[in-house]
Amino acid sequence: MKLKLLSILVAASAATNAFAEETKTWDVTSELGAIITSGNTETTTLKGGIKALHNLESWNNEYRIDGLYKEDEVENSAGVKETQRTNEKYSLSAQGNYKLNEDHAHLFIYGSHVSDYFGAFRNESVISAGYGQRLLDRSDMWLNAEIGPGYKYFKYPATSTAVDSDGVSLAGEYEGEVIALGKLDYTWKISDNAKFTQLVGMEYGDTNTKTRSETALLAKINGSLQMKVAYNITHNSDVANDKENTDTETSLTLVYSF
Repeated sequence: MKLKLLSILVAASAATNAFAEETKTWDVTSELGAIITSGNTETTTLKGGIKALHNLESWNNEYRIDGLYKEDEVENSAGVKETQRTNEKYSLSAQGNYKLNEDHAHLFIYGSHVSDYFGAFRNESVISAGYGQRLLDRSDMWLNAEIGPGYKYFKYPATSTAVDSDGVSLAGEYEGEVIALGKLDYTWKISDNAKFTQLVGMEYGDTNTKTRSETALLAKINGSLQMKVAYNITHNSDVANDKENTDTETSLTLVYSF
């Protein structure tokens, strides 16, 4: 599985490279990182993603694909060590931003899908629309904000202990609700070779409020290659008894710009 995932990411990076060369209105970056340890402890972690920005006269569009796979050597009930998958998550999203007459303002439509084998929810799909505005605009620093209504459709894990108001198990069941979305996206260009970013997003609903944060530092290695250190936090306000409210992830990846 891990070799299959790595092959897909490498092939996708090569494909986006060729595509970006032919289509100059596109700005494409691919991100890839891998940690493999052996000996007393065996662990494999693969993380990758592709981000494409399409800048048109009236629209700025963004497309993302991300994946994370992890397996660890653990000791089973019989005392025998075996390799088990401990994390696997994939996500894709698309957002279209329609430029307004005022500077750095836009209307947006957004859609996303997350498949998480070990998260609080097995699948989550979101569609939303709203308004975005740049709140801070300096040559070395800027802050963008977005807000709008949306709808979320999600599935509980098959092992979930959550129940509805009548006490009926929600394991493997789907639910949907109207939500409100908000996002803050901050960038600080520290120097020509270093950049700090902070992204905070919230999906507020009656069933659950999901908050996401990514704090990252990017350092340029050469003209096209950067090293990225990131710390991600995902918090769900209401989860099943067998799940944690907060998931964290620290990653070190290489980012290549086409």
